[in-house]
Amino acid sequence: MIKNNPHLEEKFWNRVEIFISDPYNSILKTHKLSGKLKDLWSFRIDYDIRIVFFFADRWSAVFIDIGTHKEVY
Repeated sequence: MIKNNPHLEEKFWNRVEIFISDPYNSILKTHKLSGKLKDLWSFRIDYDIRIVFFFADRWSAVFIDIGTHKEVY
């Protein structure tokens, strides 16, 4: 999704850097999901693009999906 979109790729890496230093930074709008995705979390790359992930432990997270709000939820 991001490889063919240089603007989105730049934004992705910027948000990942923010996530690494503070996964709960307000820019990311990190939140716990509910329902069938209740064990997962999400943060924003931009208005409609999300990263879905889970915390593997206190110091690491695993990104499992990237896409629009409609695609990942």
